[in-house]
Amino acid sequence: MRLVLTRPEREARVWAQALAGLGHEVLGLPLIAVGPAPDPAALDRSRAQAATCRALMFVSANAVRGFFAALPGTPGAATLLGEQARAWVTGPGSAAALREVGVPEGRIDLPPPAAGQFDSEALWAVVHAQVLPGDRVLIVRGADGEGQPSGRPWLADQLQAAGALVEEVAAYARQAPDWTPAQRAHAQGAAHDGHVWLLSSSESLGQLARLLPGQDWSAASAVATHERIAQAAREQGFGRVAVCAPSVEAVDACLQSMQ
Repeated sequence: MRLVLTRPEREARVWAQALAGLGHEVLGLPLIAVGPAPDPAALDRSRAQAATCRALMFVSANAVRGFFAALPGTPGAATLLGEQARAWVTGPGSAAALREVGVPEGRIDLPPPAAGQFDSEALWAVVHAQVLPGDRVLIVRGADGEGQPSGRPWLADQLQAAGALVEEVAAYARQAPDWTPAQRAHAQGAAHDGHVWLLSSSESLGQLARLLPGQDWSAASAVATHERIAQAAREQGFGRVAVCAPSVEAVDACLQSMQ
């Protein structure tokens, strides 16, 4: 099946190789570009205090990479986490990124494969018993266009209700992609020529609307990695939208079912 990958370029390369190996024809059209942390000093302060936290929650693999970036004088992941801090993530891709930077497997918490959805709600069901009043929890996010940490507040609300002290830091910046004329033409064709769009964030749909204003999506199909993203795709006008877990195997199975 012909598939449009919209993940940031680095992540998309890994997905493209895996999906091509399963027989899919892959077109890369990143809808989010990843830039450096907007406030390096704030990020350094958070790194220095990480070992005093009950846990660090990383919203994405890019948050992991940005936080543990190999900067001069930055210690390894295990040293930054100290003896107690846990590393929380919502999905297997972010867990793999933690392992890549050296976080021990036994320090990583994430929803089990049987959870069905990989989101903050599923993560909270796993980790809520860890949190005691007064515990510090750092949420590592991406930054919005104004350089501020941004994202769903649901987990932070649960933590605060449990008495935890919640802090947030941006480890990278989410930026609009800079498409070439050829990429724009490919995207316009993929709106109606049978490609299936793989969507991994609601924000990426906003970027797509800005890149192709007025585009008719009624003939387009999409696979979304969460129901919230799927609903945003429906609201944008995608004619056919399926939902699956954010793994290569789940995406492949979903694509097979759409043929």
